[in-house]
Amino acid sequence: MKLAAIVVTTLLMMAIMAEGVDVSYDGRALLIDGTRRILFSGSIHYPRSTPDMWPSLIANAKSGGLDVIQTYVFWNMHEPIQGQYNFEGRYDLVRFIKEIRDQGLLVSLRIGPFIEAEWNYGGLPFWLHDIPGIVYRSDNEPFKMYMQRFVSKIVQMMKDENLYASQGGPIILSQIENEYQTIEQAFHEKGPAYVKWAANMVVNLQTGVPWMMCKQEDAPDPVINTCNGMRCGETFTGPNSPNKPSLWTENWTSFYQVYGEEPYIRSAEDIAFAVALFVAKKKGSFVNYYMYHGGTNFGKSSSSYIITAYYDQAPLDEYGLIWQPKWAHLKELHAAIKLNSEPLLNGKYINFSIGRAQEVRSTFSFISIYNCLSFCIYSQSITGNNKKLPSQAHVFQTDTGKCLAFLINQDLVHKATVQFQNRTYELSQKSISILSNCNNVAFNTAKVSAQYGTRSAKTVEIFNQANRWKVAMEKIPTTNSSTWVENGLIEQMAATKDSTDYLWYLTRYNNTSGNQNNMIHVDSLAHVIHAFVNNEYVGTVHGSHGSRDAFVLSKALSLNNGQNDISLLSVMVGLPDSGAYLERRVAGLRRVRISNSEDQSEDLSNNQWTYQVGLSGEKSNVFTEQGTKVTDWKTVESFPSQPLVWYMTRFDAPLGDEPLALNLISMGKGEVWINGQSIGRYWVSFKTPKGVPSQSLYHVPRSFLKPSGNLLVLFEEMGGNPSTITLEAISVTGICGRVSESYPKSIVSLNKYPYVKLHCPKGRAISSIEFASYGSPVGNCDSYSVGSCHSATSRTIVEKACLGRSGCSIPVSPRKFGHDPCPGTSKSLLVAAKCQ
Repeated sequence: MKLAAIVVTTLLMMAIMAEGVDVSYDGRALLIDGTRRILFSGSIHYPRSTPDMWPSLIANAKSGGLDVIQTYVFWNMHEPIQGQYNFEGRYDLVRFIKEIRDQGLLVSLRIGPFIEAEWNYGGLPFWLHDIPGIVYRSDNEPFKMYMQRFVSKIVQMMKDENLYASQGGPIILSQIENEYQTIEQAFHEKGPAYVKWAANMVVNLQTGVPWMMCKQEDAPDPVINTCNGMRCGETFTGPNSPNKPSLWTENWTSFYQVYGEEPYIRSAEDIAFAVALFVAKKKGSFVNYYMYHGGTNFGKSSSSYIITAYYDQAPLDEYGLIWQPKWAHLKELHAAIKLNSEPLLNGKYINFSIGRAQEVRSTFSFISIYNCLSFCIYSQSITGNNKKLPSQAHVFQTDTGKCLAFLINQDLVHKATVQFQNRTYELSQKSISILSNCNNVAFNTAKVSAQYGTRSAKTVEIFNQANRWKVAMEKIPTTNSSTWVENGLIEQMAATKDSTDYLWYLTRYNNTSGNQNNMIHVDSLAHVIHAFVNNEYVGTVHGSHGSRDAFVLSKALSLNNGQNDISLLSVMVGLPDSGAYLERRVAGLRRVRISNSEDQSEDLSNNQWTYQVGLSGEKSNVFTEQGTKVTDWKTVESFPSQPLVWYMTRFDAPLGDEPLALNLISMGKGEVWINGQSIGRYWVSFKTPKGVPSQSLYHVPRSFLKPSGNLLVLFEEMGGNPSTITLEAISVTGICGRVSESYPKSIVSLNKYPYVKLHCPKGRAISSIEFASYGSPVGNCDSYSVGSCHSATSRTIVEKACLGRSGCSIPVSPRKFGHDPCPGTSKSLLVAAKCQ
């Protein structure tokens, strides 16, 4: 089945490439050359990985049963300066799409150009902010002009490279705008007018493929309205026309994480349940996983407070490693649904409640789906007053008798024993069983036979010697350091124009009271404030993702009699990425006051202020080879525990091909560069409620490295100590599987029994069996022990099958283990192993 599915997708792509095809749709599915298609898609964002990673990411997506790769187009990366375009390196959109094409997959291109995506400024270039009279994402002529210009440019690029399916290319879908309905009412009559204009604009570009708008119930014909979220099988109100298919553009495989908060973990079972429910209940024919590979927010690309790792819990993790069991469990799901694509796409559909076997004694003879009417009514009446949620059947059947059924138990607490077509089925809590031919369980969403993986980090370089590091102090500016002078506090984003995270607010305060015990109070709509008075550090305070209100720094300080230099460094951790009237959002300092012990207070907000955009180290490009030569580096015997310090060292690239990461657990907050390329912001000191960093490992792509002499530069804002920084090699070293005899047999293999399948990453072999028990093992792959039923041959059998091999499969059957350790009892096999 695995090979068949890949062959079908590859043959489809070959047919498209040969002469181009017509892509259209009806009320059931997308039609490619007139044939309805079930399509599974995964989001992979080209700027969040490197070109060297693209081939393996796409190959692993294809091997996971995907047909389509979906990506946004990132306007602010492609046109950072008005009229100046960048499509090089990580931003080479054409190269990325051609790689997808060359591997036989299709493309869903979300042009936006507003994308949100936890991306800086929602993907809009900040120079738009300075266009006179502009209102983003509205029926506003300046915005529409620039939006149309960029969208038309991208479409023409795709046409010039023959990348649309109508030209023989892989692009079968395009998207305009993004979740606009969530803010549409804020623009009153200009909202709906903008939607109609955007739809008409892109349709007139004549790409030969359908356009869509996600979360946009009023998407004008012929644009398809689609669903985003985790529960589209429950929340999607459906297409706004009976002639449009049900498409799910974002099925969130986890969720983005922000500094100071815990990661959201979404299980493989929950994702599979949601997909099966959407396919069954909404007749869904296109499902895209957001993200399939999350990747890395390199540089300053993330939006406000978003950590550098993006959707690390996706089927392919931040480094591109396969994240189990999500990847394999979803692969089994894809195979089960595609195996039954004929009735699903072309069969007649009916759904009804099915009673529990102990409550409903009637049986159901499935001669025709229309013969069940009396059974459906009877079943519903029986279960209507029951505290347990009734189970449901969603059935698809062709005129030729091909049949597919989804048996659904949505009860979160209770299992269900149900009768369907003269057979009894056990349904786990919150599960869906997919029945091929309406009688054979091909897949159950709650029964995970895929292996689990444990990712580990191995130290390959230690930077613990002070003499390896050189230090340069960032100069604290004063009012004499800059010529930009304004009366009052200016708005930060308009001042920096997204060129830097940093803006210095500088003023002088004449202390005439003679009182040296004072307080400084600073109200800010930025993200961090570092305060200095007379070149001495006063303190730091920061905001959080969950609040848009101003936060306040209130710190005691000792003032000189007479003039005092006040230097306030305001810091952004990404620009906002969502909301109406984004061009009106403000950041930076809003009020500054000095108070004393006698309750006297002086407001400095309207004073004369001097401004410096960015850091002096940024201006001299201290993180580049050229910049290091003009920097006054000092060699130190110990590390200065103070803010605003540049650190520099060098290292050689480690051997091997495992992904690499810097462990910055001892640092505070700042940014890291490798050979002049930023691997992103870090903020280790912002702990979660559990007292741990939101992120401590920071991805170092191997393509950023030279064989030797690699330049590592950090800017540390908060006094972190680099003495315990390490370079780590990331790999999957622990693998585990637990499978019961009651699990469905895999449809992607020819095994007669359910089986535990273990497989080490490429180049590694199973070096040890940590645990093996056939019988009734207690626990799961996180924690396990031998239960009351256990075969004494378990470890011996498993070691013989697995040790020294890259992978192994062990059937869950008494025959394999030579005896039945507990006859009459359903048994499981749990195996945990190490890869080396």
